[in-house]
Amino acid sequence: MKQLLYSITVNAPAKKAYETMLGLDKKVNYEQWTAAFNPTSSYEGNWDKGSKIYFVGTDENGNRGGMVSEIAENIPNEFVSIKHNGILNGDTEITEGPEVEAWAGGLENYRFKETNGKTTISIETDTTDDYAGYFDETWPKALQVLKELVEG
Repeated sequence: MKQLLYSITVNAPAKKAYETMLGLDKKVNYEQWTAAFNPTSSYEGNWDKGSKIYFVGTDENGNRGGMVSEIAENIPNEFVSIKHNGILNGDTEITEGPEVEAWAGGLENYRFKETNGKTTISIETDTTDDYAGYFDETWPKALQVLKELVEG
């Protein structure tokens, strides 16, 4: 796996960036910025450290799927670490086998660094070479939408 890095600076305190990004104030905020990855993107669960969370959406045929993950760390307004453990196919969790072995255990980390009322949101995500180009194209779009939501 390789680690990819992305960041954006928003004109808002870290608390607002954190709450908007995770959809804590309004879940629709999370769904709006993650629509860059899948127009039906959402999550089921919560952001508490140690909890299981599903990142879900539907495919072009209306089938439910997504990621089976765990919140490895959550320090409010500073840092969130998501450990991806497998995929969700309908209601079935797939956490081993060829579909997930290349990336299972990969992390997605969000950092919030506030300076003078502005916050830099940094993303570190582990991925396989197959998805690097997709993430290089999609993460900047998602972060731009997040910036508009935070500042709006």
